[in-house]
Amino acid sequence: MLRHLSLKDFVIVPSLELAFEPGFAVLTGETGAGKSILIDALQLALGGRGDAGVVREGAAKAEICAEFDTPAHLRAWLDEAGFDTSGTADDTLLLRRVIDAAGKSRAWINGGAATLTQLRELADHLLDIHGQHAWQGLTRPAAVRELLDGFAGLDTAPLARAHAAWKQAAEALQKAQGQQADAQRERERLAWQIGELDGLAPAEGEWEELNAEHERLSHGQSLIDAAKSALDALDEAEPSAQSLAGGALDQLERVLDHDARLLPAVQALRDVQAQLQDASHTLSAYLHKADLDPARLAELDERVSAWMTLARRYRRQPQELPALLAQWRAELAALDAASDPAKLEEALAAARKAFDAEAKTATKARKDAAPRLASAVTAAMQQLGMAGGRFDIALNATDGPQSYGLESAEFLVAGHAGSTPRPLAKVASGGELSRIALAIAVTASQAASDSAPGTLIFDEIDVGIGGAVAETVGRLMKQLGHAADGRRQVLAVTHLPQVAACADRHLVVAKALQGASTVSSVSPVAGEARVAEIARMLGGERLSSTSLAHAQEMLDASTTAQPRKARS
Repeated sequence: MLRHLSLKDFVIVPSLELAFEPGFAVLTGETGAGKSILIDALQLALGGRGDAGVVREGAAKAEICAEFDTPAHLRAWLDEAGFDTSGTADDTLLLRRVIDAAGKSRAWINGGAATLTQLRELADHLLDIHGQHAWQGLTRPAAVRELLDGFAGLDTAPLARAHAAWKQAAEALQKAQGQQADAQRERERLAWQIGELDGLAPAEGEWEELNAEHERLSHGQSLIDAAKSALDALDEAEPSAQSLAGGALDQLERVLDHDARLLPAVQALRDVQAQLQDASHTLSAYLHKADLDPARLAELDERVSAWMTLARRYRRQPQELPALLAQWRAELAALDAASDPAKLEEALAAARKAFDAEAKTATKARKDAAPRLASAVTAAMQQLGMAGGRFDIALNATDGPQSYGLESAEFLVAGHAGSTPRPLAKVASGGELSRIALAIAVTASQAASDSAPGTLIFDEIDVGIGGAVAETVGRLMKQLGHAADGRRQVLAVTHLPQVAACADRHLVVAKALQGASTVSSVSPVAGEARVAEIARMLGGERLSSTSLAHAQEMLDASTTAQPRKARS
């Protein structure tokens, strides 16, 4: 529910602070006083379109702050979006919107910067506004269906997802059928390329091994000559490195007993002698196995050339060929799977079956809810001066599956007994249209779920009615405001004293000159001030004892009378 609203430099309002409570409140005032200013401000706070025109003349910016209770079902959304709820007092949700004189807009949710899209997402859960032309929305099939689905408690999200999956499967099949020739050419190209690389059969890591072996064989004679020369120097030449090291070691070992400081040198020479022997053995083994093998070198030349040829042809590095072959095989497999009509048709059939199951559930829910809603609205119409009138809901089969199911909904109305219900758009009387829209709004709101908006606003929806019907409208709105165990509030902008007299709270909008500027104010009234406002609504600006007495009588009657429930 709406708890508090503050405005600063908004249109012709310099400053305004208003607190709200559960129940039924009315907003009244003279024609042109700006009774819709509060509604306009709330719509802006909830992401409505705004421009520099909402900034009071001479001010730098307009600021709107709206404080709501935080609905339990919105907590997950707020947490996921990063809006802190732990720091707000008394579990409140604070929305703030600022529009400067240049038309630039900024918004916050619980102190965190927000987008207008995020504000609009919240709007559907916080506020429900019914305007004086609400009936026009009820002629649109989508609005009618959504209202019926809401009354039925039907969640159409799974149905929409199933429809999207069915459409996607149908498009995949259609695309595959339309691209068979292109797919076949692509398949042939991939198969030819794979066949060419399969002929080479490049293994992972083989290119590096080929290069290493080719390098060794192509320099085989130089390697053998170098190994022989090194072995001669180590062991076979006169003097050889080993004989020189042995001679030096012999000389030192003869005198080692006379001076222990020679021991490190002796040990080093012993190590050198051992390392020289190891190197000599290694070179001997290398020369024993060394083979120039020109046939193997020619084979390697041919293999390396084949790798290089294919690498140049496909503009890749030779070492990338194994991965390229794996990629082409995967692409060919995917192409075969995607172009398999049998599999695509099977997927399409499964998707349609899933959609039909969801659509069947939706159809049943709508067929169950339609007569219940029609009966309740018909009962409300009897109280709104349309005795004998009848409300009905037609469910018409759609031309094929739609995202919302297999049927559309249309509201039908008979204005009086004996007449045949016709589409709502063809009901001629504007007064009847307003009353029917009010009956639908009240009935649908009474059946709303816990996730429905806690604040309902009726903006001059009672246009075209009066007398006893107006009193009934007031009682219905009061009944609606007292529903839901104190978790709902109704705010009505009205020009009817009968409606205003039924309210739990009364706000009056006034416009006056302040210096050279026109300003608007909104004030709660009670006691004599409220009697005077009701009397003004009854008889104009010149208050008489008769109008004041009548106003007091209306207020007394609304206080003692209990709201009458619509007959079902």
